[in-house]
Amino acid sequence: MNQPKKQALGHGFDSLLPENFDKNLVLESNERIESIDLKNLKPNPNQPRKHFDNASLNELAASIKRYGVIQPLIVTPRQHGVYTIIAGERRFKAASIAKLKTVPAIVRSSKALEQLEVALIENVQRVDLNPLEQAFSIERLHDQFSLPYDTIAQRLGKASSTVHNIARLTQLPEAAKEALTSGKITEGHARAVLSLKDDPERQSYLLNAIISLGWNVRQAERFVISIKEGIKETEKASARTETETPATKKVSQKLGTEVRIKRMAYGGRLEINFSSDEELDRLLSYFD
Repeated sequence: MNQPKKQALGHGFDSLLPENFDKNLVLESNERIESIDLKNLKPNPNQPRKHFDNASLNELAASIKRYGVIQPLIVTPRQHGVYTIIAGERRFKAASIAKLKTVPAIVRSSKALEQLEVALIENVQRVDLNPLEQAFSIERLHDQFSLPYDTIAQRLGKASSTVHNIARLTQLPEAAKEALTSGKITEGHARAVLSLKDDPERQSYLLNAIISLGWNVRQAERFVISIKEGIKETEKASARTETETPATKKVSQKLGTEVRIKRMAYGGRLEINFSSDEELDRLLSYFD
């Protein structure tokens, strides 16, 4: 016997869920999308996002006027026919601007939402997720399930700073996202690239240098430090990523050991290598 076909969720609904997530957890075959009056919908008071960009809302409202609300909201029932918006407050606001009377919504009980939230948490904890997949999953828990980052961190058993840093990866430019997903750059590289988000030209230069020149994370960080210290010439900032210079080579020849420069936020340090206490004593004798 053929299984009953599940009702489509609407184009774009996949954005609610991480890749490889079991969509059967979201909508069962006997459930449906309902049309609900805007006046019966109330924003979630625990929604982390408090500010909505007006220009972006107006653009979405214009799209809704033309095409309607393509992606349904997720709501949970309160009393007297009123519903709390769990996911889709931005669509709700844009629909109000577009003067719609009703919007499509999937009605979920509190228990069902809790089960879905738990499933998403478990999904983030999977060992086979790459950093970007983790980042998007965390952002969905934050934006669409009204979970503060600190709460997500507690449930994942991670430090709050770690969760914040992972979530920020969603702000990477598309080229960097692709490089991170394909393994061309590491998470450490990605964070260095992200720190130049206000300088797209040199952000792109850094990404290309990491991929084409094989810069390690420390080199990428030194490039960023140079830019933030006010070095305007990209080539000069690039040169500061090197640990070996003509000056270090000269000192190295004189001392008979490897000498390297390590750039820091302010200035840096000169590292002189030694392989034994005897060699250390020999090097120190130069400074007597």
